Parts: sequence; C-alpha cells; structure tokens
Amino acid sequence: MDKLLALNTLLEVADAGGFSKAAQRLGVATSSVTRLMDSLEVSLGTALLTRTPRKVSLTDAGIAYVEQVGKVLDDLAEADESVFDSGALPVGSLRISVPSTYSRLRLAPHLAAFLSENPRVFLDVVVADHFVDLALDRIDVAIRIGLPDRDANVIVRRLANNLRYVVASHDYLERSGTPQTPQALEAHECLRVAYGGGYRTRQVWTFRRDSVEQRVEVRGHLLSNSLDLLLEAVMAGRGVALLPEWLVGAEIRAGRLMRLLETFDASPHQGDAVVYAAYLPNRRHSSKVRSLLQFLEARLHTSPEG
Repeated sequence: MDKLLALNTLLEVADAGGFSKAAQRLGVATSSVTRLMDSLEVSLGTALLTRTPRKVSLTDAGIAYVEQVGKVLDDLAEADESVFDSGALPVGSLRISVPSTYSRLRLAPHLAAFLSENPRVFLDVVVADHFVDLALDRIDVAIRIGLPDRDANVIVRRLANNLRYVVASHDYLERSGTPQTPQALEAHECLRVAYGGGYRTRQVWTFRRDSVEQRVEVRGHLLSNSLDLLLEAVMAGRGVALLPEWLVGAEIRAGRLMRLLETFDASPHQGDAVVYAAYLPNRRHSSKVRSLLQFLEARLHTSPEG
C-alpha cells in the first residue's frame, strides 16, 4: 500500500463524504478508493470510516486521525514548496495578513500589479485586525502597523512611515473652537482608537516638537477599533481624532477635514509607529517573500496618490 496515496485519498473521501465522489475528484475507479481505504484501516487496526448506503463518514478515531494527517500533509507540501521557492523566481502560494482598512486603501490597489509581475505566485490575503500568530495561522508575511515586534523569533522589516494627523471637521471647529495647543485638546471631544486592554475613558496622545515632548490626556464618548468608523464620526462633526495620514490625507486635501496642530508630530503612544512586515526566520530565504517585501517597500512609502 502506498501510504502517502492512502492518506491523501482519505482526506478526499472525508471531504467528499463518499467513495464515488472522491474517486471522481481523483480520476480513479471507485473500487480503487474502496480497496485503498480498507487496506489503510487494516494497517492501523481500527475503523476510520462508517459506511452507509447514502454516505461515508468519519468515526471518532477517523476524525482525530484526519486532523493529524492534515497537518502532516500540509507540512510536507510546505517543505516541498520551500525547495522550489528558494530559487531565483518566486513560485507557490503566499499567505499574507493585513489590517482591514489598510488593506482596502493601500494594499488592494497594488495587488493586480504584484500578481502581474509574479505570475507563478498564488496570493492568499487574510484581512484581520487582530494580531495573527504567524506559525499557528501559517502566515508567510504579516503587514502590521505600530511599534515593531521585539520578539527575537520574528524578523521585522519597515515598509513605510505611519504619520498621524489630528483632524476635525469644519462644522465641529465652528461649534467648539480650534485647539491651538496640544493641552487645549483636554477640553475637546476626542474620538479615540481602541488599542486593547478594555474600555478606558481616557487616553494619552503624545506630541513632539523640537525634541520637546508633551503628553496630553484626552477623553470622549467614542472609542473604537475600527478606523473606518472613526473616520465617519469625525467627518460627521462628532469630535477631534488622531488618525493615520494614509486614511485622512485625501479628506484633508479635498477640504473636508482640517488638520490641526500641524507643527507637532503626534502619536497615540510613545515611540515611532510604522508600517512594517513581520515574518518567521524560516521564510528569510523565500524568493516570493523577498519579492513581496521589495514590491511593498517601493509602493507603500508613497502617499495613496503616489
């Protein structure tokens, strides 16, 4: 019995829910699939499949076995692909994760160009605002925004700046006045990004000018992890927000939002947040990862209009 063939056939039977359908997918006779599954069960000394006239399903032992086999076959496929991917031309599947709003505004417009330049790469884009586990989620490259990881087991590569602008609508400023100093924000309704740690009524924004740092505690009635939601709220005149340039730049240029405190560098925390790529050390020699990083460095460092 060809054990590798038997394992792949088992996964196909489990997914198809029957021998005939699995055989059609594999392009073989149904009797061949049946004999192979019988041989596999005999070799293991346990029943993996429950056979009925209408359906073939996994036993409890079969469910546990298929889960483990799936992982092994995935690892084997990844090992095979890594051999091909170490060459000069990028080839194979490339799984990346990216925050939702950034994906829509800054990554999506460039994907067609990347695929055109790398016709042998199959791109799998996971849009996720949570902090994905690179190993557990089998992510080749995670595009992240913030302070780069300090994990020694993760490689990080800066892709672009992540400038933040304090913005408000003209309607809001007409009603509430225009803050002239960072401290004046304490008297304003501040719309804030949720950075984890649960609900907090206050948040500290950091301002720097001429190497002098000022920290201002702000508060307001809206806190969200959705940048799109906060953009809509500030556009509707609900308050002042500290948002990334790549999100609000077009609105400022169109005159729909006003940038405040322009002579200050602003951040929602201490430290310089950037857009960066994170990947595991075993991806460092991957030609498709290298091609993606070079492509993103060239495309993302410019403004959305660039």
